[in-house]
Amino acid sequence: MSHTREISLTSDSSAARAVDPVAQEIAAEQAHVDRVYAQLKSDTAAAKRLADASRQIYHSDRTTWVREEDSTAMFERDAFAFNAARRLAVLDSEHEGLVFGRLDLAEGQEVRHIGRIGVRDANYEPLVIDWRAPAAEPFYRATATSPMGATRRRVLRCRDDRVIGIEDDLLDPENPEDLPVIGEGALMAALSRARDTRMHSIVATIQAEQDEAIRAPYQGVTTIAGGPGTGKTVVALHRAAFLLYTHRARLENGGVLVVGPSAVFMNYIERVLPSLGEDSVTLRSVGDLATDVLRRGSDRLDESRAATLKGSLQMVGMLDRLVGLPLSADPAFLSLRVTVKGEVLTLKAAALARTRARILSRNKYNRGLDAVKQSLLDQLWSRMPDDAIASYELTREDFDEMVTSQASFRMFLHAWWPPMSAEDELARLSERAVIDRVAPDLPEDDREVLAASIPAPGEHGRRDWSVADMALLDELVSILGPAPADPSADQPVFIEGGEEVGELVTVADTLTDRRNADSDEEPQDTFAHVLVDEAQDITPMQWRMLRRRGPQASWTIVGDPAQSAYPYPEETDAAVADLTGHAPRRTFRLTKNYRSPAEVFDLAAEVISTVYPDADLPEAVRSTGVQPELARTSRQDLMDQIVIHVRKLIEQVDGTIGVICPPSLIHIARQLVSGPEPLAAWHDQVIPVTTMQAKGLEYDAAVVVDPDDIVAESPGGVRVLYVALTRPTQRLVVLGLRDPTVPAGDRAPWSAALWSHATD
Repeated sequence: MSHTREISLTSDSSAARAVDPVAQEIAAEQAHVDRVYAQLKSDTAAAKRLADASRQIYHSDRTTWVREEDSTAMFERDAFAFNAARRLAVLDSEHEGLVFGRLDLAEGQEVRHIGRIGVRDANYEPLVIDWRAPAAEPFYRATATSPMGATRRRVLRCRDDRVIGIEDDLLDPENPEDLPVIGEGALMAALSRARDTRMHSIVATIQAEQDEAIRAPYQGVTTIAGGPGTGKTVVALHRAAFLLYTHRARLENGGVLVVGPSAVFMNYIERVLPSLGEDSVTLRSVGDLATDVLRRGSDRLDESRAATLKGSLQMVGMLDRLVGLPLSADPAFLSLRVTVKGEVLTLKAAALARTRARILSRNKYNRGLDAVKQSLLDQLWSRMPDDAIASYELTREDFDEMVTSQASFRMFLHAWWPPMSAEDELARLSERAVIDRVAPDLPEDDREVLAASIPAPGEHGRRDWSVADMALLDELVSILGPAPADPSADQPVFIEGGEEVGELVTVADTLTDRRNADSDEEPQDTFAHVLVDEAQDITPMQWRMLRRRGPQASWTIVGDPAQSAYPYPEETDAAVADLTGHAPRRTFRLTKNYRSPAEVFDLAAEVISTVYPDADLPEAVRSTGVQPELARTSRQDLMDQIVIHVRKLIEQVDGTIGVICPPSLIHIARQLVSGPEPLAAWHDQVIPVTTMQAKGLEYDAAVVVDPDDIVAESPGGVRVLYVALTRPTQRLVVLGLRDPTVPAGDRAPWSAALWSHATD
């Protein structure tokens, strides 16, 4: 921990009135910030002039052909225009706190200002060093025990282009006496800031263990582990920005994909990377990951048992067998019969089944029709008697034409091997008869759950697929291949359901087509680096979906097993091992909880330890002196009690208040922001979410509603409750529903641990 030396001033000191050291230091930093913004304005004007000049390089009124020498001029024009546009995009970005740090070095009294992008003056001398550059590394790594040549680290707090405060850490106790050290330390000041509805970058307050993970090599697999509040998500996003800065050519051309648990989460983090100077990243939630092939996404969650079934690796074999099962169960299509020159030729069910299996082993379903047709013709030809062929002087070409012209053959082929979409294929699992054939070993009640979880067609025949369904549909696309386009259908200009797709599409996406051009390759978009957040919740089927987006990628995997919502970690481990193979692996464990006050985290840690004694429990670095409040109410009084507690919290905290509920109660919590005044006035501050939607988020205060149903309605059980309990940065209220039928001594260990802290 860095030592800090705070300058204090007494109001009756004449010397203090004459020279205020804090104001003096702020004025000095303001002068430098003004110089940076002036240079930035000059750079922007120069970039605009370059953009204008690029448009003058080549003009032509030709629309059909160009001369060879004109092609060179066109290339130069486009290159100038691209570089100018790219530089303008960087300069015009909204960089919250463009200059945020200063490092004073002992040797030569060098001063380095650190910021979100690098800025140089007219003589190419650095005014601001990009935070990702090696020269900025001591700003994050230096400590009092290992100062790395630095004497003081200063964090500037800015509002727009004005310096409003400074916080210093003294790194070298032998520093000159005239070097002022001001404030209580940047980290603690940042931790006390009120939260809002967006995640903010921590670029000014990155700690040494976090910086080590951020700057790790890109090759192979980097795992960032740690308990709640350790900053895993924001560290991972800073890592993405660092990798793009360090390996620009490889990663920008190949693309970087960031995957999070939900659309709520993606909206929460979407401003972090642009604020760090990066917009060449694609952000998708798990439910929207397959929009590249499905043209739609989902944020709807199945009930826990169905979600677990659909996430299991047993679905791989089930879907393979589903595709191998003919669409029609009509006995007329269990065999093929044609007549050629009076000869009745028949292919029975066993031969057809072997044919189907052989074709599917070598072809994607939707690309196998020609092979199917040819195989059937070959088998029918082999059954044609030799004497009939000789007597009619029948050629193979004539035979094929006679067979394919018959309505019976065409009808059979259409019914036995029709073009199939992934959605039509998965919809077949709504029929118990189909599930019985493709999953004979599945327990009876699981078959019922699976069939009931397949959504019925809604308006315009669309089905409301769930997040878990997206991975199954993506698996089916991989088995089936893209469905052939209907040449008579009008192609939509916009993506169907695109308004539901939670994806951030950047400039880089418009410049690079990441979709494989080879029709024999997988149709999914692919990326050079894939960052997966809340990885402990990714099911084995979703890991397979992820692998298709990064078959040659490097990976950053972020998670905490103690917060997992998927109940079979051994399956997940197998899926991850299959994904990473023998690639180099490195793991960074974050040990400090910067989010939760000790009072809140101690309670959460006691709860999770009852079911997961090996949980990675970080150390909470601060205390508020306010204990969590635990209360019970009845279901009929639930809304009134939520309102009472929210009103109280609004008076106690300045930032956001999360009301975290099990899915069965979220409709009640949503009345807080959709009901009559004054509740609707809380819309910007009070955020009702389910426990799964709260993953990765944080609030100044949280009301956790009905812990028993939170545990019961999630496959992760107590681990998901642990997530809910660790969301607040200041105050926690737990509101349970009384169950008079359960004596206190008969409660589950986690429940006994939780309610032992109640005062009522």
